[in-house]
Amino acid sequence: MLEYDPYEILQRARPVAAFSVTSDDFEHGGPLARAQWGVHAGGADRSPQLGWSGFPSGTRSFVVTCLDPDAPSASGWWHWVVANIPASVTSLEADAGARGGAKLPRGAVMLRNEDGEAAFSGVGPPRGTGVHRYMFVVQALDVPSFDLEPDASPASLGTRCFFHALGRGILVGTATRD
Repeated sequence: MLEYDPYEILQRARPVAAFSVTSDDFEHGGPLARAQWGVHAGGADRSPQLGWSGFPSGTRSFVVTCLDPDAPSASGWWHWVVANIPASVTSLEADAGARGGAKLPRGAVMLRNEDGEAAFSGVGPPRGTGVHRYMFVVQALDVPSFDLEPDASPASLGTRCFFHALGRGILVGTATRD
């Protein structure tokens, strides 16, 4: 089976610089910790700590997202979307995706995930669907912020990022419930 990588497609359509994204909670390509799993799957819905470096000069803000491209849908599953992170911020602490956004930097805003909540929705792939990849993506943008409607979708934000991205860093975690 071919692995779908939406960011590879974006990179071919409009190349941008790559930079580093790391986490204290998991290694690239490795399994996510139980805390990053959804409550429904025995976890805590706790977003992982993330840090980034080596992004392009001229960066004015960041967007952080988590997408499961292996979800049994044609569009993947958005677990977390944070926009308008100031350029001076180069990390998010663990659980920054908690409901209410109190642990986010000033000015940052969370959009609704696929569960309809402005929060981090922990992983929990459906049984029998194999290993899922969770793509934690940080995009460096050439604008300080986006004027977002409260019900803006991750896809609409993604389109804006496509035209304003200077660089992109990707860190992938995995999970399975077979």
